[in-house]
Amino acid sequence: MVMVVFGARGSVGRHVAAGLLAAGEHVRVTSRDPGKGGFPASAEVVAADLERPETLPAALEGATKVFVYAIPDGVAGFVEAARSAGVRQVVLLSSAAVVIEGFERNPIAVQHQVVETAVEESGLDWTFIRPGMFATNTLWWWQAAIRGGGVVRLPYPEAETAPIHEKDLAALAVTALTEPGHERRAYTVYGAESLTLRRQVEHIGEAIGRPVTVEVVSEAQAREEMGRTTPAVGVEVIMKQWADRDGVPAETSTVVEKVTGRPARTFAEWAVDHADDFR
Repeated sequence: MVMVVFGARGSVGRHVAAGLLAAGEHVRVTSRDPGKGGFPASAEVVAADLERPETLPAALEGATKVFVYAIPDGVAGFVEAARSAGVRQVVLLSSAAVVIEGFERNPIAVQHQVVETAVEESGLDWTFIRPGMFATNTLWWWQAAIRGGGVVRLPYPEAETAPIHEKDLAALAVTALTEPGHERRAYTVYGAESLTLRRQVEHIGEAIGRPVTVEVVSEAQAREEMGRTTPAVGVEVIMKQWADRDGVPAETSTVVEKVTGRPARTFAEWAVDHADDFR
């Protein structure tokens, strides 16, 4: 049984590939540029690009199951290639944005919904993993500030979110790919604890062994600074979420524990895992 992992150098995909290999599966990973390396030594590596459908048949040849992320451009070609190759199940890393009221006005949600619809209508079995806030997003927002001077500037430091460790998302995907009963299921998953942005910054400071200061700034100042490291669409979405959640507990979930059988990792654990990224 061949399992294909797209995006195997990404924050989630690399852990999916590692988890499948640890489970004894035959894993094929794809890359636009396989020569760059960074893949597990025991994985089969092939060249493929989700936005270039002509590259997909070779990547999917003989595959039974696939982990893929949401790329609207080329999704029709992916579905066609997967069906032709005899793929039985697609595990898609989607977004919780697709189930939030007013998702049709959120460009990120619309992009993921396009891919979900194409996969759902393909006739293949599917599993959708719909995460909320990725803990790794804080690398975009705060890494440079913490490395550069130890001051994080926030417009809403008491806004609460429930960040998810990328290893937990990978564990959900590995479970869905290796165990029965997850076909045609959608898992909307948030972190297991709601934390203020201020507390998240404190956890990072504790992990790196030095204090990190929070400075309150205007939304305009924060938007300008975030725009240097975050796509404009993402800045607007995040800023609205923070404003809406100022002093408001974020939604949490127990999906990781229910599906995988182990508790979700905390943000403090994530900060320890990524301490070197902030030093």
